[in-house]
Amino acid sequence: MAGKCDNRAANPLDLAGRVGHMREVMTELKTICVYCGSNAGRAQDYTEAAITLGREIAAAGAGLVYGGGSIGLMGIVARSAMEAGAPVTGVIPGFLRDREVMLKEVTELIVTDDMHDRKQAMFDRADAFVTLPGGIGTLEEVIEVATWAQLDQHAKPIVMVNTAGFWNPLKDQFRRMAHDGFLAKEFLGEHVALPLEFVDRAEDAVPRVRELLAAVAPEDLEKPDGVELM
Repeated sequence: MAGKCDNRAANPLDLAGRVGHMREVMTELKTICVYCGSNAGRAQDYTEAAITLGREIAAAGAGLVYGGGSIGLMGIVARSAMEAGAPVTGVIPGFLRDREVMLKEVTELIVTDDMHDRKQAMFDRADAFVTLPGGIGTLEEVIEVATWAQLDQHAKPIVMVNTAGFWNPLKDQFRRMAHDGFLAKEFLGEHVALPLEFVDRAEDAVPRVRELLAAVAPEDLEKPDGVELM
């Protein structure tokens, strides 16, 4: 028992280590929440990554939950998923209906009162999170769910797609946090731990999510009382 406790203490945010072994009853991947930009970005790589991710979500038999817009990477990933046969839920606050040009063709459209309710609705409907390139709002969303995971409030997988090295500066910042004593656990092989992972290609995101989710029992996805995002 001492050895097992030591291992978990050394890397408590490793989902497979937290569970200890593959569960006989694995958590089913039903929905993936995608965070991404309401702009498409200047590089074609970003558009291609969004198209690929939408198709991969559909191919996995999962549904997409996203921010509800029809423009930028949000619109691209949503249309790609719908064209490939995936159910798509868009969640958008009322004040952004015009700014982000709400996509009315989605399977389910939820209009919330504010940003907080939007994020909460997206979290509640997701089994896992995948992040494509985006701006400060995208970064804020994924960091928030990662923070809650780090505080052991949920164990939903979080994967960031590092298209064209987009997230490399963030990875460098995590290393700086570790170097300066703010993170002190294993991550990226450099003794920094975070409850998220990076993949370089969009086509690798869903398979990695499924691997991580297979190590989590359904009751471990979130605490019994649920998680309220701040």
